Amino acid sequence: MSEAIIKVKNVTTRFGKKVVHDDISLSVKEGEVYGILGGSGSGKTTLMREIIMLQKFKSGQIEVLGQNIRKLSHNEIARLKKNWSVLFQFGALYSSLNVIENVSIPLIEYTNLPKDLIEGIALSKLKMSGLKKEATYLFPSELSGGMKKRASLARALALDPKILFLDEPTSGLDPVGAENFDRLIRELASLLKLTVVIVTHDLHTIEYVLDRFCIIFEKKILFEGTFEEAKKFEHYAIREFLKFKN
Repeated sequence: MSEAIIKVKNVTTRFGKKVVHDDISLSVKEGEVYGILGGSGSGKTTLMREIIMLQKFKSGQIEVLGQNIRKLSHNEIARLKKNWSVLFQFGALYSSLNVIENVSIPLIEYTNLPKDLIEGIALSKLKMSGLKKEATYLFPSELSGGMKKRASLARALALDPKILFLDEPTSGLDPVGAENFDRLIRELASLLKLTVVIVTHDLHTIEYVLDRFCIIFEKKILFEGTFEEAKKFEHYAIREFLKFKN
């Protein structure tokens, strides 16, 4: 793994008088699968939204691909955003479009490729995401939870992003479905040389998918490192959160 592709430096987040992040710093290395962890209401999804410029922070600095996101022009922001894709917690598929139409949307919007090539790319991304061929022309209402996740993942991969952001990707899935999705993320990260940032509290994901992670606790970064390093970190909140036995 090489140098940091995302740097969060001394970021403070406030909503009115409520402080969500108090001077937090972390780094995500190129090519790693990185987790943002924390209890409910700890601000982990908020931090992801700040990194992808969907939400503003009070002070500090965030750099993505070497660029300070607070100092970019409108055109520079648009160019930078083309380097990443996001899989939101509930997939955000368009209910009026079938699966292949959903996956094709980014290609239609951001490229000038002919229709048949767009369809070919969309089909290849669906195959890559492990969605069965017979689901290609189904509508979101006809899909299971796992199928929706895979269709949403295929859409997120449509434009070959450098960074993939996932917000609670295994929530709502049964244990087998969650493990299969975890395995898929790990395989795709390796195959496509993706940098992946996952907001999660799923213990299987934390132990078997993430290279490193941070834990937000009481508005601060309590820990940043690997699962094995976390095992040696003597703090009750980490041991409780990761279900380590004392």
